[in-house]
Amino acid sequence: MISFIRGELTNVEANGIVIDHQGLGFFVMTPTTVLEHLPPLQSQVQVYTYLYIKEGVMDLYGFATRQERNLFQTLIGINGIGPKAAIAILSTLSVEQLQYAVLSDDVKTITKTPGIGTKGAQRLIIELKDKLQLEEELEATFGGEESKDSSHLTKNNVAMALVSLGYSNAEALRAISKVKNADELIEETLLKEALKKIMTPL
Repeated sequence: MISFIRGELTNVEANGIVIDHQGLGFFVMTPTTVLEHLPPLQSQVQVYTYLYIKEGVMDLYGFATRQERNLFQTLIGINGIGPKAAIAILSTLSVEQLQYAVLSDDVKTITKTPGIGTKGAQRLIIELKDKLQLEEELEATFGGEESKDSSHLTKNNVAMALVSLGYSNAEALRAISKVKNADELIEETLLKEALKKIMTPL
């Protein structure tokens, strides 16, 4: 995955920006959190990116922070929330506002997002709450902000994958903790090894 892009800001459009990186112009779709804090044209800019590929569609999304990008990835993993809806949510609410709204069951705040009604907000809260609580448990188990390197993100993604398969937060974290050299493994390998630990716990 393209983790980030740094280059010259050459154009700003309603739903994204164009970054010139070594002579290649990348169109990056962004929430308003990026658009509202851009430097002047021809300045250097950096965004944390996510490449979305599905059914012949290949779009590049960019975010101001890793946390925002990770939340975008979590949102598009929720049934009925596609990339456009996720961008709309992140354009309406900050990461902190959304997290607080979810954990406090604040439907009204989430419905401020265009296109998200009461039922959609309720579903989002139900599906996102466990994921956010999992992230808090990951912080406690694998370390805080200072350890959010690639290995931390790998563990985070693998834990969420295990939970999506029906395992509890505790089972997912325990299995990952038992894998030897987990910090050195790619996501696919770590997931396979963690599943082995769950299947053969002794």
